[in-house]
Amino acid sequence: MADFTLYYWPLPFRGHFVRAVLAHVGAEVDLPDADAVSAMMQRAPKDQPVPFMAPPMLMDDAARVALAQLPAILFHLGDRFSLIPDDADRAALTVKIVNDANDVLDEITLNGGQQMWTADRWNTFRPRLARWMAIWEETGRRHGLGQDEGFLLGGEAPGLADLTTAILWGTMTEKLPALDPVLKKNAPMVHALCRRLMASEPLKLLQRQAAEDYGKTYCGGQIEASLRAVLAEV
Repeated sequence: MADFTLYYWPLPFRGHFVRAVLAHVGAEVDLPDADAVSAMMQRAPKDQPVPFMAPPMLMDDAARVALAQLPAILFHLGDRFSLIPDDADRAALTVKIVNDANDVLDEITLNGGQQMWTADRWNTFRPRLARWMAIWEETGRRHGLGQDEGFLLGGEAPGLADLTTAILWGTMTEKLPALDPVLKKNAPMVHALCRRLMASEPLKLLQRQAAEDYGKTYCGGQIEASLRAVLAEV
């Protein structure tokens, strides 16, 4: 029996951050299929393990806790597996990075597909995306991240901030390769960090499995189709 059960769509998007942390620590996780995810979502709140609107939703059997909302899940796992620095300032920065990543996911999907990408919308957004990348780069620069070594907030091993960074930018640029040179230009040290972490055995296996399971899909649906359409014109 697996230690965790993760309810999320068959996509390498929000739930992929949770999969990455669990892969990094070597935890076993059950991944119910899309029908089971839909069924869990449709339960009355009183009948859900934790009242929630949309996945990801994680059940941690050993800790006897269920959580929804990506930041809450990642903070729980970060604490459970000692992936958050003991230093209060760097711990707070970890919180910021996770929440920033969640914001980037909202922005790259126009708040979950409330609108579709057009050439005009994308051209307006491009400087903002570059600024997000520069924010990550400057964060790493201030804490000793180098082009070929180091971690985002220092330390001797990757923490939650690093895993979040690798999955955010590494997966985005893998699935949307037109954005890879954009990241390399605006955040070269973060680009190198992502490449190093994504080459680690757990994350390499995770990405290989994701490619087998989800193909080239990123966020899915019409919003991904509109995103790919504007990127094809870049």
